[in-house]
This record gives sequence, structure tokens and C-alpha cells, in this order.
Amino acid sequence: MAASRESERALLLRVARQAMVEHGLEPDFPPAALAEAGSLSDGGSARDGAEHDLRALPWCSIDNDDSRDLDQLTVADAPAGGCTTIRVAVADVSAAVARGSALDRHARTNTTSVYTPPRNFPMLPDRLSTDLTSLNPDVDRLAVVVEIAVGDDGVCGESKVYRALVHNHAKLAYHAVGAWLEGDGPLPAAVAAVPGLAENLKVQDGVAQRLKVHRHDHGALELETVEVRAEFDGDTVGGLAAEKPNRAKDLIEDFMIAANGIVARFLDAHRFPVMRRVVRSPERWQRIVALAGDLGDRLPGEPDAPALNAFLLKRRAADPLRFPDLSLTIIKLLGRGEYVASLPGQAVVGHFALAVTEYTHSTAPNRRYPDLVTQRLVRAALAQQEVPYGRDELGALAAECTLKEDGAQKIERLVRKAAAACLLTRRIGQQFDGVVTGASAKGTWVRIFDPPVEGRVERGQEGLDVGDRVRVRLVHTNPERGFIDFVRL
Repeated sequence: MAASRESERALLLRVARQAMVEHGLEPDFPPAALAEAGSLSDGGSARDGAEHDLRALPWCSIDNDDSRDLDQLTVADAPAGGCTTIRVAVADVSAAVARGSALDRHARTNTTSVYTPPRNFPMLPDRLSTDLTSLNPDVDRLAVVVEIAVGDDGVCGESKVYRALVHNHAKLAYHAVGAWLEGDGPLPAAVAAVPGLAENLKVQDGVAQRLKVHRHDHGALELETVEVRAEFDGDTVGGLAAEKPNRAKDLIEDFMIAANGIVARFLDAHRFPVMRRVVRSPERWQRIVALAGDLGDRLPGEPDAPALNAFLLKRRAADPLRFPDLSLTIIKLLGRGEYVASLPGQAVVGHFALAVTEYTHSTAPNRRYPDLVTQRLVRAALAQQEVPYGRDELGALAAECTLKEDGAQKIERLVRKAAAACLLTRRIGQQFDGVVTGASAKGTWVRIFDPPVEGRVERGQEGLDVGDRVRVRLVHTNPERGFIDFVRL
């Protein structure tokens, strides 16, 4: 009997698992970690360490439609005296994951959850990330709360960080809330079911808009990329869906950026080290200048975030259809983000894209190990305990988290490209318009517009550089290796 043909879903899962091993990540939880997770009891209603009981506030979570690992809740007070107090509650994962435990060792090995089309590979077992340490609806949970007074001008004023007991009154999804906020959809039933939540979300949305405007006025970059999700028809890749900009997603992003900045300043104020998230001044600035020149604009000779953002805003207004492609090009030229450990009083590298100096990652401890490390630092500072990490260890952790994050992103890209290759296998010989997204001695890459897929230019790539428009023909695919090959016309 002939062997059955491997399904596309099974192929993609095999590619994902192999890629994780190649990048030093573990696709499976060690038995010891699973045993630890299974032995934990639900201490969600325990009050140990909670400074405040905030369960009565109309907290809600807003996340992807299918998310089960809920890291944050948000809420806002009614505006008063020219400012609005917002709160971000972050799941207290550090209370359940002890340093040096089997759970911690696995999380430290992977440093992040990995999201691929056939399945996700969470940093922590489901028993924690979707249950005991998830801010699920209708259960009481301990959380680290960041409280911020935001002025009508979008400036973050007085702030506090503390542990509190919280309660998620509504599990909401980006698509439904975003459509409602934008006036394109009805009030979600889960919002209507909680008295006062609709009004609270409107207040949160207003604060988020002010935070965003203030950031961009000070040089934060307005970037818009296309996130593509593979859609399955049974076990076959049936299509690629591009995620559209979403006001609810922007709301959460704006709140998280504000909270991350406050946490970094909180640790500084307590003379604690910080694992900072930085994006250095771009080394390929001259290519960005040339790209702007090709579009009829001028940028300064030295890196200038406000000038770059003004250019981006102008281009978005002039050509909104192609703006995501320009954004992707700029992101690649800016260079990757990285984690850097800094000591109290030490000069720090800022985040060029966000135009901030004080920044860390703190709001997703179920999904990212740097956030768990930061949460342990915050809890030690709150309890007036010794710093839990030495300088050398924190520096090594920062380097390892940067390396593993880079690996995780490569895994996710590979499996997305493998899924795209599965889909495009049926379109070999067709022609597409695209934009060059990478050009180096290693090769030239182009992203076609429809479907939004990236591949390598195998012939005719001479003279092409990042940002150039090009027309190509699809000549070859290899789903197992994630290869999509074009020739320039």
C-alpha cells in the first residue's frame, strides 16, 4: 500500500519543530516542567502581597480573537481636573514561576512563545499561561498594576506601581471592539453585559489617542505593516489573510507603551537595574535619506526621528495603499530591537522608533521571559528586597533573550513563508508587482502585494535596493524550506 501523502498542516508543523530545534528552542515541555505545572494549585483569590483590592473596577481584556493567554487588563477613571487615570494590570506570573524551577529553566531556554500557522508553542504550559497565570474572565487574580495620570495633552504625569487583586469582567476581541470604536460595527455583547464598560472603553480610547499624538509629536514613528495569517481549509492552506489596522489593537499598544516606560522609570527610581528594550540609531540612515529623495522629500544627513516621522505621515496621506510596504522597508533599515541590561545611573541607549529613553518590556510575562525578569525586579523593589539578579547575569540574560527572540522571529517567518509557498505552488508562472525588502551579498528579496508574500529574486536582481518597486514572475516554490523564488521582468 502506498504511503499517505503528508498534509500541508502536518508539513508546516514538522517545519516549525525542526526550526525550533535548529535555533536552540525546545518545541516540547520537559516532563519536570509539566509535573511542576500540574502540581500548582489555583491561588488566584489569594490576597498575599496584594496592596489593593480593585476587583470592582470594570477591568476588561482585549486581545486576539483566539487568545487564551491573557497577560493584561485595562481600565480608566472618569476624566477629572484635566487628566485621566488609567491602569494596566499585568498577570503576576512571577508568583507562580520560581527562579531556577523546571518551569523557569524551560522559559529561560526559549525566552518567548512562538506563534506559527499550524500551532503555537507557548513559553509556559497551558496550565499556567491559559489558566493559573492568565487574567481570565470571572476569576480573581493577583496582578502588578501600573497606574498613570495622563493629561489632556497626552503627557504621563504622576504614576504608581503596586500589586493588587483584580477581576476580568469581559474578555473582548480586537476585531469586534475595533469595529465598534471606529463606528463600523455594533456594540459587542460582552461589552453591553457589563454596566459602564462601554463608556469606560470610550474613555480609554480617548486617552490612547492622546498618548499616541504626544508620542508622535516628539518623534515616535508612525509605521504600519501588513500582518499575514494563513487560513486553513481542513489541513490545506486555503488563503492568506492580511490583518488591517485596528483601533482596539492601537489602544492596547498605546497603554502598554506607556506602562513599559513607567516601569523602567520605577526601577530607576529604586536604583534597580533594568533590562531595557532599545532600538539604536539606524546605521543605514543614508539609505533612508536616499529613499525619501526618490519620493521627492529631503531628510537631514544625520538620524532624526521627528523628521523621519513627518516624512512617514506625508507618505501615508499621499499613498495609503503602499504605505505598509514603505513601513516594512523603513523597519528593515532601522535595524532590530534588542535587550540591554543597564545599571542605576548608567547612560542608556534609547528606543529610536518610539523616541523614548526609558523603556522596558513588562506587560507580557506569560509570553516573554524579559517581562518575567522585569516583574521579578519590580516585586523585589516593592518588597524592599535585594536585587534578584547580578550585573553579569542580567547582561547575559539580555543577550540570550535578544538571540532567542531573533531565532523565534526567524522561525515564525520561515513557517509563514512555508505556508505561503504551499499556497503559491498552485500559481507558478504568474506575474506579480512587489517592493524590494532586502538587498545584500546574501541575496535580494521582494514582497509581492497580492498575496502579501516575500520571496527571493533569483535572476535580474542586479542594481536593486531596499524600497525599489519591481515586477516579477514566480518560478519555483519549496514549502518544506520556505523557498519562494522569483525572476525580475
